[in-house]
Amino acid sequence: RVLFRSADIEIEMISITGNKRVPGSHGITTYCDRLIENTNFEDADMLVLPGGMPGTLNLELCEPLMDQIYGFNASKKGLAAICAAPTVFGKAGILKGKKATCYPGMEKDLLEADFSTDAVCHDGHIITSRGMGTAIPFALEIVKTFKGQEAADKLAKGIVYSN
Repeated sequence: RVLFRSADIEIEMISITGNKRVPGSHGITTYCDRLIENTNFEDADMLVLPGGMPGTLNLELCEPLMDQIYGFNASKKGLAAICAAPTVFGKAGILKGKKATCYPGMEKDLLEADFSTDAVCHDGHIITSRGMGTAIPFALEIVKTFKGQEAADKLAKGIVYSN
C-alpha cells in the first residue's frame, strides 16, 4: 500500500469478510477501506490479490470476487496476485498458456500455466509473484505497469531497493 501511494497510485483495500478489519495469517490485522458488497469495480484498473492462508481459500470461495476476476480477465484489465493467491487465477482457468509463479509447493494449482520460479511474472494483463520476499519487485512491477519504468526505478532508488 505504501509503495503504491508513494508512486501516486490510488488504491482501495476491499474486504470480502463483511468486516473492514481482516485478520491475516500471521496475526496482523489489516484495515480495509470498504466491503466488497459496497464496491463498484467499474473504474478499477487492476485487482490485486494478497496471498496467505486461509485467506487465499477464502478469496476463491467469494463469488462476487470471482465474478470480478472473470470480468477483468475477459476485458484484459489488470490482474495481480502474490504468494498463494495466483492459484485463484489458476483454478479459475485464466492462466492457460501464461507464464506465472506462486508460493513454492503450490505449483500444481497453476492449472495449464507455464510455471516459472522467477520472483515476478508479467504475462499480458496478469502479474504473479512468489511470496513476502518478492513483495517489493511485485509492487515495482505494478508501478511500472501504471507509471512506467522510470517511475518504478525512481521508487526503487527512493526506498534503497536493489535486486
